[in-house]
This record gives sequence, C-alpha cells and structure tokens, in this order.
Amino acid sequence: MIRIAASLLVAAAVLMPGRPAPAEEVKVNHGGLTLNADLELAGGKTLADGVVLMTHGLLAHKGMEIMTALKGLLAEWGLNTLAINLSLDLDDRHGMVDCPTPHRHRDADAMGEIAAWVVWLNNKGAGPVTLLGHSRGGNQAARYAAGNPDPAVKRLVLVAPATSNPGKPARGYYRRYKKDLAPLLKKARDLMAAGKGDALMKDVDFLYCPKTTVTAATFADYYGANPERDTPSVIRRITLPVLAVAGGSDRVNPHFGKKMKKLPQANVKLVVIEDAGHFFRDLFGEDLADAIAEFIAKGPES
Repeated sequence: MIRIAASLLVAAAVLMPGRPAPAEEVKVNHGGLTLNADLELAGGKTLADGVVLMTHGLLAHKGMEIMTALKGLLAEWGLNTLAINLSLDLDDRHGMVDCPTPHRHRDADAMGEIAAWVVWLNNKGAGPVTLLGHSRGGNQAARYAAGNPDPAVKRLVLVAPATSNPGKPARGYYRRYKKDLAPLLKKARDLMAAGKGDALMKDVDFLYCPKTTVTAATFADYYGANPERDTPSVIRRITLPVLAVAGGSDRVNPHFGKKMKKLPQANVKLVVIEDAGHFFRDLFGEDLADAIAEFIAKGPES
C-alpha cells in the first residue's frame, strides 16, 4: 500500500527522470583525514536540484546493500544522492571496517564528518539537503540535526535508527561475547582517569570485532552510558521535518517503532513498513524509497 500511494503522489510531483549518471567517488579533507563518498546524479538532474546525504550504520560503509539499493531506487525518482563513508579515524577508508586494525574512533566523530560533507555540498552549489541515516548512522544524523544544523539541511530521514536504554550495552555485550562488560569498562575509565585515554587495550572484544585492539577512550565512548544514543529522545529536540521509518520485523532495533508511537510530534511522520527487517531488502527497499520520495516531494514544510 505504501508503494502504490507513494508512487501516485511522487509521479505527480516529479517528471520521469532519464538514466542516472554513473556514481562518482568524491573526496574531502577533514581533521587530517581524507573522507570519501559516492555522488550519484539522477538523469537530467544537477546538484542544484538538491541531494540526499546518506550515512551508513555501525562499522559499515557506503557500498553496503541498503545504501546501494537506495541510491538506485532514489535515482529512479529523480533524486540525487551522496553516500558517505565515515572514516572511523582511518584515511580514505573503504569497505567494512578491518577488525584487527586498532580502533581509535569515537561515536561522535560522525557528526563532524556529516557537517564537513554539508559544507562540501554548499561549496558545490547544491540545492536543499535531505539528511538520511540508517541504524547507528540514523542516530548520528539525528544528533547532528538536533544540534545546530547547516541551513542547507531541510529534512531528516531516519531509517531504523538506534535506540537505547539503561543496561542495554551490558546486555548486548554479554549476549554477543558471554562476558561481563563492567570490568572492561572500569579498566578503560581508570586508564582515562590516569590520562591514558590513548592507551591500547589488546585482545578485547569490541562492537562487532572479537579479540581486537582498542584505545581506552574509544571503548569507554562506545560502551559508556549516553542518553544521546536513544534516537527517539534526540528527536524531541529536532525542529526540521522528520520522516522516521521502522521495519515491522526489525530484530536489530525492534523498539524504535513502538517508542515513536509514544512520541507525538507535529514535525515527525512515522512510517512502519510491515514485515520489513532491519535492512529493508527486496520489495521492502522499494517501499522505503517510495516513502522517502513522497516525503521529499511534499517540500520543506512536510
């Protein structure tokens, strides 16, 4: 139903586009690192027509399945995309994170990198920016939008963004690694208190990476309590038009849709795509793209 309704609405607002231009990798310098992204212009469109700036999930990359599918589907609706790679403190990073490489990044680094790409788009004469984030990238995009976003950013699309509550990191850590988080988190915090936040903790299980190397500050940053990681709570502070999309069968962030239903907010539209999982594969990806296209077609007041 979502796909049919969105198709009718957007077809009335958008001329049928031609063939999209091949994706072009573009780069920008930020904080001493080279960041890269894929810029894909829809057929007959230029950057002045606007762009969807897309942020991937935790330790992932711009070419992961959901990002690649969305780029193609949005191009069919005449929408330009800029799919960025978060650096994770690595120069010109490509592909999934290399787990054995020491982890020195911070969760909040993403907000600065999103901001750098918005500046890049401004310098290229881009039109209105729709900021989109998936999973952890959705939470990071929301935190950027809840701060002091660039005026060029007109809308926000959050796709199955991360949620959190007290005790979730510890429960998740034990479920994945069958280990208690508390002793490791205490060790990391003790090192930081001693001015050794850059000290490397070796042979440590971290996020999706077993037996890796991570700085004390990075470990504490990702596993310490932080209410900002609960996206519905962050949305309360956002004044931009927001499209929040939940998968009805999402097992990664299963509570997002339920939390959003308890958060009535005039600038927020919630769409639940029934039976869709966390990555909106196959026809669910079309439902997702159509909902996004409908939201953008309504203009900045949507």
